[in-house]
Amino acid sequence: MNDPRLHFKKTLLTSPFHARTSALNKLNSWGPWGGYTTVLAYDDESMEYTAIRNQASVYDLSPMVKYKIAGKDAEAYLDRLMVRNVAKLKVGHVHYTAWCDDEGKLLDDGTLFRRSASDFMLCCQERHLPWLLDSAIGYDVAVSEISEEIAALSLQGPCSYSVLKAAGFEKAAALKPFQMADFKFGKSGALTISRTGFTGDLGYELWTSPDRALELWDLLFTAGALYGIRPIGTNALNMARIEAGFIIANMDFITAEHAVRGDRARSPLEMGLEWMIDFDKGHFNGRRALVEEKAKGTSKWALVGLDIEGNVSAEHSLIYHNKKDEVGHITAALWSPATKRNIALAMMERPYHAERSNDLWVEIYASRELQYHKLMVKARVTPRPFLNLARRRAVPPLNY
Repeated sequence: MNDPRLHFKKTLLTSPFHARTSALNKLNSWGPWGGYTTVLAYDDESMEYTAIRNQASVYDLSPMVKYKIAGKDAEAYLDRLMVRNVAKLKVGHVHYTAWCDDEGKLLDDGTLFRRSASDFMLCCQERHLPWLLDSAIGYDVAVSEISEEIAALSLQGPCSYSVLKAAGFEKAAALKPFQMADFKFGKSGALTISRTGFTGDLGYELWTSPDRALELWDLLFTAGALYGIRPIGTNALNMARIEAGFIIANMDFITAEHAVRGDRARSPLEMGLEWMIDFDKGHFNGRRALVEEKAKGTSKWALVGLDIEGNVSAEHSLIYHNKKDEVGHITAALWSPATKRNIALAMMERPYHAERSNDLWVEIYASRELQYHKLMVKARVTPRPFLNLARRRAVPPLNY
């Protein structure tokens, strides 16, 4: 199995929490994520979603790709790669960022954690180690993948802090959004808690060593018993992230490394990420192309939020102007339980995202007893996020 040509014969890895997640997975519903097997749904997706918005939910984050980037030049190296200004990221803080190829097309997005002046952790959807190592030439920096060295859980929902408090981590109340801190865990263990998440709700991400994984899981579920704590799968998480307006690589946009067709890659300007680009910090990957794209207004696409009439979810549907000209497609959609709206993320050709957005229609094929019925329903562009909860930003968090 050490022959790289036989990689396709390798079975999927299991996370450090697999003994617990497999025992609870009543539907035996699994999917691949980053070389791991991960739960799609445990038993009832609607109840798992309800736990995110009304109780406390736990999601196994261990398959997320994680890199350790450390050394004297770590800040300068990352600043050269990322569109955001890494020098502004304080120790003990996290920020959402993205990185591009030389043509200004997105390679991925993710979160960057700064543990010290010269020690960072980068978390993302896709694997980039060869690119990261090639980019490190000339810098005094060490880059390594540490995905298998960290067990991680996402604890989300209005009762998430209450669970942490009951578990003995009441000092997590001091964390502001996108801050992190280290806590003693057990007699000799360590736990990092960051106030981050992918649900648009109050929530935290917990990071520890794999040998402490089951102990952490059991601690949370014991502490959260009175708060309706529930494990959730990827399907429920996807519902929450759409309401929050968050994007996923190779679902809402094709990364430049995966794009087979030259016109499929997208720039941060087209994905609504212009707010994070620091054009004044000096040169970074793709800067010249992005400066030109912005100055000349050559962005062809725009990611937007849509409100769609009716209650039939519009996954994978096409968008038309005046019912006849195809001008875009849906990348993610659902009937939102929290907002009671039929919402979607959509990739639109410009200027139909704004100036000519007054006559948009979505072509939905609805399954009705093994037959598909074509629906042409009205849609309008709407701001993201679709759901904006004050409790997500409250400091200290509410103790439900």
